[in-house]
Amino acid sequence: MSTPMPLEGVTVVSIAINLPGPAAAARLTAQGARVVTVIPPGGDPLQQFAREYFEELHDGRELRTLDLKTQEGRAELDALLATADVFVTSSRPSALRRLDLNFASVHARHPQVCQIDIVGYPGERAEVPGHDLTYRASSGLLVTGSMPGTAMIDLSGAERAAAEASAALSARARPGEGIRREVALSDLAHTLSGPLRAGLTGPGQLLGGGLPVYAIHDTADGQIALAALESHFTHNLLSLLGLSAQECTHERLGAAFAERTAQEWAAVADEHDIPIVVVDTPTAEASPARGWPRSGSRGRREGRRADGARGGLEQHLRARGRVVAPGHVER
Repeated sequence: MSTPMPLEGVTVVSIAINLPGPAAAARLTAQGARVVTVIPPGGDPLQQFAREYFEELHDGRELRTLDLKTQEGRAELDALLATADVFVTSSRPSALRRLDLNFASVHARHPQVCQIDIVGYPGERAEVPGHDLTYRASSGLLVTGSMPGTAMIDLSGAERAAAEASAALSARARPGEGIRREVALSDLAHTLSGPLRAGLTGPGQLLGGGLPVYAIHDTADGQIALAALESHFTHNLLSLLGLSAQECTHERLGAAFAERTAQEWAAVADEHDIPIVVVDTPTAEASPARGWPRSGSRGRREGRRADGARGGLEQHLRARGRVVAPGHVER
């Protein structure tokens, strides 16, 4: 007999677009919830910028297109909320109030609903605009001069939103009414910067390359990540290389690793119970040391990517009536 999923029987309605909301809804779906995602007539930006990823995040969910600025659209959403357990949003509080979708309004109509509001900043600062990049930049989580390789804050916020949904459902069992939980992405950035603030990570720190057994090393053809932090892993590594503890330096390890390819080291490490993996760069054009390229000899290829990004942005804004002339965006 199969084990029931944790959120089996739970219905989630989400109007959260962009990345944190859909990723949170995907997690709730994976936990067994039935999720209905409502998208605006102009679509979700992810549909234009990363359609395959959008489809991956929305796999197994019901999609509804509703114009929540109309009475008809809000009436259809209310019909969905009437049988829902969780309501996920990612709009600023003022926008929710205009649509009568702030928690006080929703709770008055649908007291059983637990509302998860994903915002940029907590409390009174929830109106302040921001995105993954700005939250990370203000928390010291950017490598100077480099763009991040993934949307770490958005995806962490999605996981927290899913956890808050489960916590809210648990709390609802006591009074029998839904509650509101706020997920502030800037708080996630602060949480994730904890090791950096504590001096554990960062250039030259204990987990920032200061330890030769917990670092990135060059090999004959690429790079490997070595994470032999525990003593037994370090012992296995030094036994394999024939080095003493006193000889365990960046220089000695670097000289040893340069003798084989990255794949060869990964295979040998697997045999000797040493945590080593090949460093995987997202694209052939990305530099592990400097992040995403911005200019240089690849100018023509980068220009094509930039033109594509600009075209996608104009298409996205035009769908919302924000492009007033070619190449000019209304502000």
